[in-house]
Amino acid sequence: MIEYLKITFDGLKEFKKPVKDSWINLVNPEEEEEIKKVSKLLGITDFNDFKKDVLSLSDKEEIPMFEKKDNGDLFLIIRTPQEATGDSRQDYITVPLGIILSKNYVVTISYQKNNAIGRIKLKKFMFNKTYFVLKIMLATSKSYLYFLKEIDRSMKKLEHKLEESQKNTEMVDLLELQRSLVYFNTSLINNHILFEKVSRSKIFTTTEDNEDIISDLLDENKQAIQTSQIYSDNITHTLSVISSVISNNLNRIVKFLTSMSIIVAIPTLIASLYGMNVGLPLQNSSFAFIFVIVLSTILSIVIGLFLWKKKLF
Repeated sequence: MIEYLKITFDGLKEFKKPVKDSWINLVNPEEEEEIKKVSKLLGITDFNDFKKDVLSLSDKEEIPMFEKKDNGDLFLIIRTPQEATGDSRQDYITVPLGIILSKNYVVTISYQKNNAIGRIKLKKFMFNKTYFVLKIMLATSKSYLYFLKEIDRSMKKLEHKLEESQKNTEMVDLLELQRSLVYFNTSLINNHILFEKVSRSKIFTTTEDNEDIISDLLDENKQAIQTSQIYSDNITHTLSVISSVISNNLNRIVKFLTSMSIIVAIPTLIASLYGMNVGLPLQNSSFAFIFVIVLSTILSIVIGLFLWKKKLF
């Protein structure tokens, strides 16, 4: 799907045909015809090379990059966050977003729903190509912070449930959140390397507004990196504490069962002795059964008190 868009102070405008100095949004370009149309608009002569760049974005593991093409266009890849879909237990993932900065257009290419694109569509500002690309990058960093807040809320809910009962489901959910945070942290660090390259590029530092947004971009991204690391450490600490609690509870149960086994073993031993077919004390007495019961009870109480005093209960 191809969208021809332009963001102004009056809002987002959509056109049926490309307009100079506008935004071309290419979403899930499955048809080669769409890729050819965009390459023709950009004046790209080597279609196969362009097609290879576009198809590389379908790889979810594609890393951020900053490349200047032979025709002078800039080709950037950043990683953007989004909610996971399908049967995956993972809540959040990161996907690549391609950005082409050409003489007449800004082209964005993505193979999945992109939170940063959704955010930028809601903005209102006078369109400037380099400023717009920086806005997309800033929207990406803000998206990470938004999803990190969602992760924090999920963490608190799971921790509250784990305080009541340590179930495997909640622990697995925490592990999946930690996995998401690892992906976030890796993508944020890779994005930051790209953003620093952008901050040193003369193409993006032509105006004071661009320099201001680059400063905000680096600050937001650093904050997102630190936040994701803190949340990941919190989950690690929480899982460690839960593991210690479970281990401690297990030790208490084993200790209690061992102590109970010792106490129960006393009357069992006495009953076993009096069940032998040999001569035994009081075997002819009518009070033998009562004596055995009383003796067993007294010995059990004494052993129980001893174990209690030693804090083995």
